[in-house]
Amino acid sequence: MDATITIIGSGNLGTAIAEGLISKQFCKANQLTITRRNVHHLQHLEALDAHVTSDNIAAVKASEWIILAVKPFQTAAILQSIVPALQPHHKIISVVTGVWLNEIESIVGTNMPLFRAMPNTAIAIGESMTCICSIHASQSDIAFVTTLFDQLGKSIVIEEALMDAATVLGACGTAYAMRFIRANIQGGIEIGFSAATASLIAAQTVKGAAELLLQKNTHPEQEIDKVTTPKGCTIAGLNEMEHQGFSSSLIKGITASYHKIKN
Repeated sequence: MDATITIIGSGNLGTAIAEGLISKQFCKANQLTITRRNVHHLQHLEALDAHVTSDNIAAVKASEWIILAVKPFQTAAILQSIVPALQPHHKIISVVTGVWLNEIESIVGTNMPLFRAMPNTAIAIGESMTCICSIHASQSDIAFVTTLFDQLGKSIVIEEALMDAATVLGACGTAYAMRFIRANIQGGIEIGFSAATASLIAAQTVKGAAELLLQKNTHPEQEIDKVTTPKGCTIAGLNEMEHQGFSSSLIKGITASYHKIKN
């Protein structure tokens, strides 16, 4: 990969992206520039031969791709500050929550390839689900960005109109999954396991269930059928959960989060 990349804003997300791209050898460390006001926090990346600077303008001039990983309230000011350095070859990827492509375009100008990417916190271990949308992007640009985020988990291209929904399902969804695992742990303790053992069993079981769907491309009900024998303990537990509103409460929680983000 010959493209040069600058990551503006190296908090948890920006740093995770940089570390992931280097560890997966998507790019050489010296093709990557990371900016942060306090550069001493990036010494471990500098030690890998990445370029570290507090100068956003210099970083933009040195790269083709710019990943914007700052806080939402900082976005407009930072974009305005780098506009003088932007050239026709530049392409911008924003991982900033809630900032729409037309907002970015209104600052940097039209016709520049612009992307929004919505990763989740599992990006820290290279297991993110990242949703991507774009404007003015060629197929090769889109392929580059999806390949980039595939280094950090899995990615999918969606319409920007679905980005709020993606935030709920893919980002808030991490919290929903954690709450389900926590409930499993609590149940496991009640039936006799220690907290540590219940935690291991619950987390690995959920991980395995997810991998079954991802690797076999099956529907959840197909996998459920394989473990629900007639008059068995699995169907008894599932039916009790449904009687208590398990599925409906989860669906209502997802829609409640969506209505909150839209209002």
